[in-house]
Amino acid sequence: MKAKLEDYTGKKIEKPLEAIKEKCLDCSVYDEKEVKLCSCTGCPLWPFRFGTNPYHRKRELTEEQRKAAAERISNVRKKG
Repeated sequence: MKAKLEDYTGKKIEKPLEAIKEKCLDCSVYDEKEVKLCSCTGCPLWPFRFGTNPYHRKRELTEEQRKAAAERISNVRKKG
């Protein structure tokens, strides 16, 4: 079960990265350009300010893994 966060505006925020993005917007007076130009690199939220995790590696699949995944998807689509 996911916990829902709610900021002082009453906006429902379901994901931590969304909450971080919202906090950065709040800090920059809701100017997305200022979030991009933020110079507060000492802030622990700074790497996450765009609502993404910069430490999350993109998953790289081998050709064999791609074929197996495509086959599984195909089987699910046939059943449903």
